[in-house]
Amino acid sequence: MIYILEDDNSIRELIVYSLNSSGLEAMGFERPSDFWNQLKVKTPSLLLLDIMLPEEDGLTVLKKLRMRSETRKMPIIMLTAKGTEYDKVKGLDAGADDYISKPFGMMELISRVKALLRRTGEEPTEKCLTLGELAVYPERHRVKVSGQTVELTLKEFELLHLMMNNPGIVFSRDQIQDTIWGYAFDGESRTVDVHIRTLRQKLGDAGHLIRTVRGVGYCVTLPE
Repeated sequence: MIYILEDDNSIRELIVYSLNSSGLEAMGFERPSDFWNQLKVKTPSLLLLDIMLPEEDGLTVLKKLRMRSETRKMPIIMLTAKGTEYDKVKGLDAGADDYISKPFGMMELISRVKALLRRTGEEPTEKCLTLGELAVYPERHRVKVSGQTVELTLKEFELLHLMMNNPGIVFSRDQIQDTIWGYAFDGESRTVDVHIRTLRQKLGDAGHLIRTVRGVGYCVTLPE
C-alpha cells in the first residue's frame, strides 16, 4: 500500500488513480492528522509526501517518521512546488529517499515510485486476475485469452477489470457507468451495453464469461 499526503484534492486524486491503474494500491490523505490515524492501522510500503501542508509541514512529518522505529526505513518521496537546490537538499538531509518537483508527469512519478520500491526490496509482484482462459494484468493493462493478447480500449479494459476484480458480483448499468465514466457522465444510456457487446466480441472464446443478469446488470463468472 502506498500513502499520499497531499492537500491539493485534484493532485491527490490523480496520483491515487494513476497508481491504482498501474497495479499499485494507493490511499490519499488531505491532512497530516488523517495520515497519522491511518498509520496506526497500517504502515505503507512507501509514502508520497508534500511539503506545504495544513496542520504541520511535510518536513516536520518526515522528521517524526524518521524518529520512529517502525517507520525509520520507510521509503519516502517528497512532492513539492519548491524546486530550488536548497529545498531539495533540505528534504534529502531530513531523510527523504527521493524528491519530485511540481509540476510532474504521472508516468515519471510511477517510474520513480517503482524504482524506489525495487531499491528497497518492497516492489510488489505483478497481479494477475484469471477466470478460465481469461487473464487480466492490471499493471500492464494487458488482457490475454488462452495465452493470446487481446487489444482493448481504455474503457473496455476498465470495465473488464472492474468485473474481474469482483467475480460473481453483479453490477447494474448505473454502477458501471458511475464507476467507469464518472458521476457527471451525460452520454447515451446504452453506452454500457454497447461496450459489453464489443468486449464480448473482442474476448472471443472467453466472451461467454461475461454474463447478463436480466433486469439487474452484468458480471463475470464461470458457467455453471
